[in-house]
Amino acid sequence: MAILKRILRLTFRFPLQSGLSLAMAVTCTVLVLVLPGVTMRFVDVIIGQKRPDLIIPTASVGIGAILLRQLLFTLRTYYNNSLELKLTHLIRVELYDKLQRLPVKWFDSNSSGEIMSRVANDVPTANRIMIEGVDQAIAAILQFLIVVGYMCWLSWQLTLVTLIPLPFIAVLTTWWSRRSEPMWRESSEATSALNAILHDNLSGIRQIKAYTVEPQALETFDKASRKVGEKTMTVMRGQALVWPGVSFIAESGIILMVAFGAHWVLADQLSKGAVISFLVAWGFLFDPISRINTLSQTFTKGIVSAERVFKILDTPDEANLTEGIRPERMTGHVRFENVSFSYSEEAPTINDLTLEAQPGETVALVGATGAGKSTVLNLLTRFYDPTSGHILIDGVPLDTISKEWLRDQLGYVTQESFLFNTTLRENLLLAKHDASDDEIWAALEAANAAGFVRASPDGLATVAGERGGRFSGGEKQRLSIARALLKNPPLLLLDEATSALDNKTERLVQEALENLRSDRTCFVIAHRLSTVQKADRICVLHHGTLVEQGTHAELIRLGGSYAKLCEATFANDPRPAA
Repeated sequence: MAILKRILRLTFRFPLQSGLSLAMAVTCTVLVLVLPGVTMRFVDVIIGQKRPDLIIPTASVGIGAILLRQLLFTLRTYYNNSLELKLTHLIRVELYDKLQRLPVKWFDSNSSGEIMSRVANDVPTANRIMIEGVDQAIAAILQFLIVVGYMCWLSWQLTLVTLIPLPFIAVLTTWWSRRSEPMWRESSEATSALNAILHDNLSGIRQIKAYTVEPQALETFDKASRKVGEKTMTVMRGQALVWPGVSFIAESGIILMVAFGAHWVLADQLSKGAVISFLVAWGFLFDPISRINTLSQTFTKGIVSAERVFKILDTPDEANLTEGIRPERMTGHVRFENVSFSYSEEAPTINDLTLEAQPGETVALVGATGAGKSTVLNLLTRFYDPTSGHILIDGVPLDTISKEWLRDQLGYVTQESFLFNTTLRENLLLAKHDASDDEIWAALEAANAAGFVRASPDGLATVAGERGGRFSGGEKQRLSIARALLKNPPLLLLDEATSALDNKTERLVQEALENLRSDRTCFVIAHRLSTVQKADRICVLHHGTLVEQGTHAELIRLGGSYAKLCEATFANDPRPAA
């Protein structure tokens, strides 16, 4: 009921449209009484009293009422569909906005396929509660009450006989509704799992083809699809048993009603027209009951889907996303003070880290895979917060600064370059919304990307393709670097930013980056040690602990971990070590 009330409150945002739809539903419901009334008049008055002069007027009233009812039904259907689309759009936008405000950690435990399923499938399914559920349920209840009132006006005794099946139907449908809800939930979860597998397989289609595991991928998808069918079929089997039973009970009531009606007609306690009118009214009385199956499915599936949608909407926002200090400017003085962090309860990824970067200084982070280098950048961007210790920027604790402001001061180039499936111009404008084409081309020139962009048939209007698939890895990386350069941030984070470049291109990009480092703080991660030799300070991490720091020359003289890394690297690298 709490979820249903919450959905109902959403419709209050469109009070005029909802009220008009309800008014038309009430009018349509009242008009159902015309047909049984006209039928009784034909039998008792026109036929019984032999009044042929009343045939045309009475028939005209009946046809007019039916025509008006169908016109109102058409308008109501239009308004309801319009309302459903508005509600679907409203909730989808709110859900997407919520997803953008959730912490990165939340996405670590929720697959993209499942999230897409909630946005694409669960939102419209939840909204069907309003259109097929609540709207029809309200109309059905009104119709039931009005018809029962009409029947009582004709004969309260025969009305009681007519209503005998209702308690049995109510018990059966209530029992089935409660029993089917967990079944629909399992079916919905199985569908989400199927969508997640489909999303992963399509995203990794190159890996699937490269390792020729198409049969295994198909088998995984087949199992997930079969599970969806099995879970859905469980509900269908129950419905195949329950709803014929409901129909049997309801239709048996016709025999009871006609039998008692015939008895009272023979006893001169009821007119023939009244019995026939009861028979016509019975169709309107049990019409809502005939829709219980559809309404029950709609409510149950809608409630399950709404739970899944509201679970995301009720998730707490990322802390300090918009709240917090917003300094006038950032100079780029960064200090880690005894910082520790762990992604899980196991060994910490960062352990008691203390390091400092002065404004305009370039700090390189090196070490083996898993040493915690990327985690340092994740903490700087506040994708995650330290479990202990403090990070300060310009002397201000990082956890008191607005994340939105902080990230607006950062230029972040990751190892896995990502381009949206839109034009190159729009991809680059993410960094600076009001940038001119001249500024864009300047950034492309600095990143050595202008050549292949100009060679593209549409230039800046070229669509990058899904995940930038129309460009090579090196080209995507240079476009990402151009995006960061266009932003011109005071703090630059480069996580293997040149890993996808060939030697010649890497040297050109390094020249551009070196020119920028003179007036900004820069953190660089690179497995290619040749790319970090000119850094002001090199920090060597081992299992999250800072074991060495200094310039390239100082660390080589020290003969420690960095010197061994250089020896191993340059032994297999034809490029000079200086």
